[in-house]
Amino acid sequence: MPDISLSVIVLLCLASAGAGWVDAVVGGGGLIQLPALMVGLPGNLAPTYALATNKAVSVVGTTGAAITYVRKAPVDVRLAVRIGGAALLGSAAGALLAGGISKDVLRPAVMVVLVLVAGFVIFKPAFGTAPASGPVTRRRILLAILLAGCGIGFYDGLFGPGTGTFLVLALTALLHLDLVTASATTKIVNVCTNLGALAMFSYQGVVLWKLAALMAVFNLGGGMLGARMALKKGSGFVRVVLLTVVCVLVVKLGHDQWVAWQPAEVAGGVPGR
Repeated sequence: MPDISLSVIVLLCLASAGAGWVDAVVGGGGLIQLPALMVGLPGNLAPTYALATNKAVSVVGTTGAAITYVRKAPVDVRLAVRIGGAALLGSAAGALLAGGISKDVLRPAVMVVLVLVAGFVIFKPAFGTAPASGPVTRRRILLAILLAGCGIGFYDGLFGPGTGTFLVLALTALLHLDLVTASATTKIVNVCTNLGALAMFSYQGVVLWKLAALMAVFNLGGGMLGARMALKKGSGFVRVVLLTVVCVLVVKLGHDQWVAWQPAEVAGGVPGR
């Protein structure tokens, strides 16, 4: 493990616990954990180490949350794994193309989508509060595999922010799920994508295993607590957290875009990404 002060390790562990909680409820925990790792790790390490260690931590918390959900929520595990397999393939394809697409083009597009999502959830208060009426047809299942799996998985490999949140929304709309069951299904999909990414990072030798193991304990605790709270408090609680995460995502992406538009001397000497 690199030379990191005890105070930084404590802060990383606290950030990991918070990320696990948010991720279990509605997705988006990476907004907390990944920036914390990028700030906390020594500057001589490539950003890949933060990405890899983040995945190693997240897969533990996500698995714990998924197990908690499966035990108490009516989750179709077989369908969730099918969507997860599609998301794994989509994420790999997105990662292959990630280097050739400008993030400065993607950020504004994602921000627009998130604002529309926030408006939809606000003005449709019944969305996700109870399963919709009507059967879940094979066509809807296929759409879930293609759009939520391949499509959002591709986005995860290409860019990433808000993947869990998008999955929750897509599964709620396509499969007539309430927000709690959609969150539970999303955790299983996330386990599949995290394992695929972690396998690649492990092969590259860029995972800080000792630090990841320590942070994973806190991430697991936060994830299991978040899952239990979502199950106990219901879809109304998840809806509030969902709107909060969407707003934070918009602010975070807006800040990143603003920094990217600034000249190097204004943005602290670092060229826009």
